[in-house]
Amino acid sequence: MSSDSPKRRYNELRRMVDRRLSALVQRSGPHDVRMALKDVLNAGGKRVRSVLLLLSCQAVGGDVRMAIHAAAGVELMHNFTLVHDDIMDNAPMRRGRPSVHTRWGLNHGVLVGDILLALAYSCVQQTKGANTERLLRLFTQGFLAVCEGQGKDMEFERKNDVRLPDYYRMIEKKTSALLSMATAMGGVVGNGKVGQVEALRQFGHHLGRAFQIQDDLLDVVANEAELGKPVGGDILEGKKTFLLLKAVEEAGRQDRAALAGVMRRGSGSGGSRRKTGIVRKITALYEKLGITEAARAEVHRATHQATRALASLPDNDGTAMLHWISGMLLRRES
Repeated sequence: MSSDSPKRRYNELRRMVDRRLSALVQRSGPHDVRMALKDVLNAGGKRVRSVLLLLSCQAVGGDVRMAIHAAAGVELMHNFTLVHDDIMDNAPMRRGRPSVHTRWGLNHGVLVGDILLALAYSCVQQTKGANTERLLRLFTQGFLAVCEGQGKDMEFERKNDVRLPDYYRMIEKKTSALLSMATAMGGVVGNGKVGQVEALRQFGHHLGRAFQIQDDLLDVVANEAELGKPVGGDILEGKKTFLLLKAVEEAGRQDRAALAGVMRRGSGSGGSRRKTGIVRKITALYEKLGITEAARAEVHRATHQATRALASLPDNDGTAMLHWISGMLLRRES
């Protein structure tokens, strides 16, 4: 592939998914609900999970056109989790726009999430030429794991003794499960061998860890306009991220006291000047302790594990694109 063809190919696959999602929304219920659904699905997003499914199908010799229903299903489930997460977090913004429940009301937010999930299952069931029972089993297992991960993340809000092993177990479900589900489903739709499907699942698992830690890192190093939300939000909320938990491990007594204050209650109250000061203080502490570099190193390590899992797959354009996406996610800034 030429240097610009991977990006072109990625955008082609993303447009395939967008067209399928657009067709689904045209038929989805009352006017207000349909408009809210359009609002969700037109809000942008890289369609990473659905494109990973399509490319995983191609990597084992399958036809991506046969996987488009399953890919749309994965994207719908992902958006379902975002809508309901925003409700649980009372988040006013998503991708730089008002979140669904903020714009359309809480009841519409809950209903839109429910419809997204129902449409997701409907899409997976429409996948032709594949073991539908196996696909639905993978899809359901992934869905349950994401819910468990979200529950664990909520539990962390009430706990002050969360450690990095706890964090890793949480993101394995909340983030990695959806990516590994997508890549494994792509392998199944492409009629991959058992070992190939497992390799793709491992790829998605490790990539999910890299993705989440990169997400944690971007909260303190990204440009706010590109991030689509205030930088330092995780610090102000006292969110148990890789950076915070790693800092607690590395800090001395005095620094650990400041970090413990963030873990106990967050720092979201007070004026904007106070919030900015706290974010700067904790970010400077991360730099002093080498935490941002430790996060980057962990992202690189997990990405390397992901790409190493692809070694047993055929050497084709689909596998090459999976390698390219790993690098793209490593370099992302939002």
